[in-house]
Amino acid sequence: MDGTMGAGAPDTVVLVHGLWMTPRSWEHWVPHYEAKGYRVLTPGYPGFEVEVEGLRAEPQRIADLTVPETVDYLAGVVEALDRPPLIIGHSFGGTLTQLLLARGLGAAGVAIDSAPPEGVRVTPLSQVRSLFPALRNPATVHRAVEFTPEEFHYAFTNTLSREDSDAAHARYAIGAPGRWLWAYGVLANLKPGHQETWVDFSADRAPLLFIAGGEDHIMPPSVNRSNAAHWEKSPAVTEYYEYPGRDHWTCAAPGWEAVADHALEWAAAHARTPRVEPA
Repeated sequence: MDGTMGAGAPDTVVLVHGLWMTPRSWEHWVPHYEAKGYRVLTPGYPGFEVEVEGLRAEPQRIADLTVPETVDYLAGVVEALDRPPLIIGHSFGGTLTQLLLARGLGAAGVAIDSAPPEGVRVTPLSQVRSLFPALRNPATVHRAVEFTPEEFHYAFTNTLSREDSDAAHARYAIGAPGRWLWAYGVLANLKPGHQETWVDFSADRAPLLFIAGGEDHIMPPSVNRSNAAHWEKSPAVTEYYEYPGRDHWTCAAPGWEAVADHALEWAAAHARTPRVEPA
């Protein structure tokens, strides 16, 4: 350890990836956090045990996935630890982080460029344009939906050169479950009753930080600000921070270290530690 962790403080960071990605998207963050003395876990979604190339070859693994089984799987990873970890999620991983914290899991959470749970109704034009390739054909609800390199450049990596964006697409990008894009996005707010990404925004939970990128097209700052504001009825700590000039690919775009350090330092400083009863 680096000497900054007190007795009972979290010693593990759980990194939760988003859609169109796999645990490989955290490959820079893992050694960065390990060098600070943390154990780092990067659980994939159920069925994502193979590498990026394997998922591209078997897209039905992606298409068949459901949110409940994914949350249950990630909850099992967290519950198996000997003390509550810090949970950091990116994009839809931010939604999953909120769902995990709402279950009472984790010592603190950070949602980076988070996709919103049900009830957040802000839908900026850039988000509509980013998601249009996935939603223009209703048949995609049963498929794994991929971004072309051009679409990826607009949605994820709009601050990078096209050359650098294409390299990121080639190394990291997979399809996303079409069913999730149709059911758990804006359309979730149009259905009666609670959907599978609903959370009780008034519930107590571990502290949560939202980090947004000022140039993010697919999950713009207005979406993250609205998401954070929905938690105002909760007694738990909720904070929001915005990085100007950063896009959705903030986990690997130049300057990712500042985002990683901010997320970790905030989570460690605000973490709830288990109460130790006197002997």
